[in-house]
Amino acid sequence: MALMARTAALTNYLEVSQQLGLNPQQLLSQFGLSQPMLENLELRIPMTTVALLLEASAQVSGCETFGLRMAESRRLSNFGAISLLLTHQPTLRDALNTIVQYRHLLNESLSLHISETGKTVILSEEIIIAPSVSMRQSIELAIGVLHRLCGALLGSHWRPQSVNFTHDAPADLHVHRRVFGGNVEFNRQFNGIVCLAADLNTANPTADPLMANYARGFVESLPGATKGSTLNEVRQAIYLLLPLDRATIGQIAQSLGMNVRTLQRRLEDNGVTFSEVFDEVRRDLLLRYMENPRYSLSQVASLLGYSTPSSFTRWFTSQYGVAPATWRRQRPINQD
Repeated sequence: MALMARTAALTNYLEVSQQLGLNPQQLLSQFGLSQPMLENLELRIPMTTVALLLEASAQVSGCETFGLRMAESRRLSNFGAISLLLTHQPTLRDALNTIVQYRHLLNESLSLHISETGKTVILSEEIIIAPSVSMRQSIELAIGVLHRLCGALLGSHWRPQSVNFTHDAPADLHVHRRVFGGNVEFNRQFNGIVCLAADLNTANPTADPLMANYARGFVESLPGATKGSTLNEVRQAIYLLLPLDRATIGQIAQSLGMNVRTLQRRLEDNGVTFSEVFDEVRRDLLLRYMENPRYSLSQVASLLGYSTPSSFTRWFTSQYGVAPATWRRQRPINQD
C-alpha cells in the first residue's frame, strides 16, 4: 500500500520552480499532478510521487538544493490542522511529541524519533519509501522544515549543535549555511538534528493551555486522527533506530508507549513477527547502503546492526548467494 502525504508537502514548489526557470506545469504533469491539485493542501498523494518530482526538478534545474529552498520559507501554518496545536504547546519537546503522535495526518511515510542521552538529544528523521527512490531532496526538505519549526518556537534561543545528512555535501554550501548556519555535516550515519536537551525544555512564551486543549479536540475530531498502524509504526521506528544500533524490540516498544508483549501481540494481529519486520527493513536499508559508494562494507555492516563485518558477510551470502564485495562489483553503483 502506498504511503500518502498531504499536497502541503509541495508548498512553495511552484514558487521555487519558477525562481529556477522551470516549467512547473510540465514537470507536474509527468507525475500525474497539476497546479489545481497543489492548491488543495489537504489532498493526499503518494510520497513516492513527491520524492520523484523533487528529484526530477532538481536534476532539470541543475539545483542541488531544490528541496531545501522549498523548506526555507515554510511556516507553522503549513502543518495544516495541527498548526494551532503546535503553536500552543508549552515546550518544544511537547510540540515534537505532538508531531510524532499525529504525523500520519501530515505524511504517512515520515518518521521522527527523539533520542536523548544525557544532555544531548538526537532528532532523527527518515522518509520510508522504496529504497530504489532517491530521497536527497525530500530529506533536505523534511530536515529544513523541522529546523524551521524548532526556530519558530524557540526564536533566537534555537542553536542546534549540528544538522546531519547521510548524503554527500553539494558543490555549493551557500543555501545550507543560510538555512542552518555553519554546523551542517554530511556523510553521517543518520538524517537529523543534534541539540541540547535543555532546548527541548525551553518554555514557549506564546503557549496558551486553553487554546491547546481546543486545538487538540479539533484535531482528534478529524477523520483518521486516532488511526494508527502498529505495523507501520514499528517499521518506521526500525528505519530510524537501526543505524543508531538501538533497534531492539524493547527500545521500540518503549518508544511506542507499550510493553514488549503488547507490541508482539499487535504485530501478531497483523500476521507478522517483530523479527520478520526487522528483516524486511534491514533488506530495504541494505540496498540503500550497498548501492551507495560512500559506505564501505564495514560501515554497511555497522549500520545494519552487525557487530563484525564477517557476520554481515555470512548473512549477506546466505541471502544473495554471493559475498557483498562480489555483489557490489556486479551491480551499477548509485552516485546520488
